[in-house]
Amino acid sequence: MEWQDVFRTVKSEHDFSMLKSELEERYANGKVFPPREQIYTAFELTPFNSVKAVILGQDPYHGDHQAHGLAFSVNDGMKLPPSLRNMYKELESDLGITRQSGSLKDWATEGVLLLNTVLTVDAYAANSHRKLGWETFTDDIIQHVSDHLDNVVFILWGRTAQEKEKLIDTGRHFIIKSTHPSPLSAHKGFFGSQPFSRTNEFLESKGTAPIDWGEY
Repeated sequence: MEWQDVFRTVKSEHDFSMLKSELEERYANGKVFPPREQIYTAFELTPFNSVKAVILGQDPYHGDHQAHGLAFSVNDGMKLPPSLRNMYKELESDLGITRQSGSLKDWATEGVLLLNTVLTVDAYAANSHRKLGWETFTDDIIQHVSDHLDNVVFILWGRTAQEKEKLIDTGRHFIIKSTHPSPLSAHKGFFGSQPFSRTNEFLESKGTAPIDWGEY
């Protein structure tokens, strides 16, 4: 199965015409992130059958030149956002790995689907594209990964991501949950949760090659 097959099925089951027209208008008349050609970067870099882990984010960064279609990731050369900085702190504590670049493209090519539940946002306005229809699309994406793949690690940070657990078959997949890496909550359970080593331990226990969380 490929993402195009998944998209075809999802679009046959839902009417996304309102989402499409709303996006056309917003991209034409305002500043929207990420650039149109980068909305589906996560799927381009992580083929369906290559998915080993899913990290769920909320919506794209809304500052200039940050978002490029991968949850938690920013374009190379950009200052690290606070949540990503805390993710790197935990990665260093967990596996002794240090990273400098804010781009997580290498994680995506390792099989980590970096999926936001909403794929676009108005400039400087967090959550501005909530309830336009993206949640229906990404819920179905999560469901398809759960239904058609085995032994995927779903990393759910924070309440919004954890609400998606109901879409996942916990009998065939591994769930890692903690508070969000945001500075507001990282010290309440994210730090010390060892999501990176736990992901690899599970994958290896199922005979799957671990993820290289390092920078290359």
